[in-house]
Amino acid sequence: MTRHELARYQATLLQLRAELAELSHSSADAAKPVALDQASVGRLSRMDAMQGQAMAQETERRRKQQWLKIEGALRRIEDNDFGDCFNCGEAIDPRRLAVDPTTTRCIDCEQAT
Repeated sequence: MTRHELARYQATLLQLRAELAELSHSSADAAKPVALDQASVGRLSRMDAMQGQAMAQETERRRKQQWLKIEGALRRIEDNDFGDCFNCGEAIDPRRLAVDPTTTRCIDCEQAT
């Protein structure tokens, strides 16, 4: 893989990481605990709020998971291991990396699991 291609993947990954950080920051209030004061919030409204809170927490968990994948890909770029399949060691198809630069397996190994 050329330096230009690696730089392009690195820029894409850094942009994805910045977008995740912004999303995480902007949605932090949605995951806060729901108040129990039923005088100001009815039972059904509170249940809706709790459901919204649970969805926000799951979304944040997925963002953290994606963040770790991005960090791993950036580390692999630094270590000159980016684009190699974790299982077989062969090069991952650039078209696959273009869709998901955090992928760690070639299509054959991914389908085998």
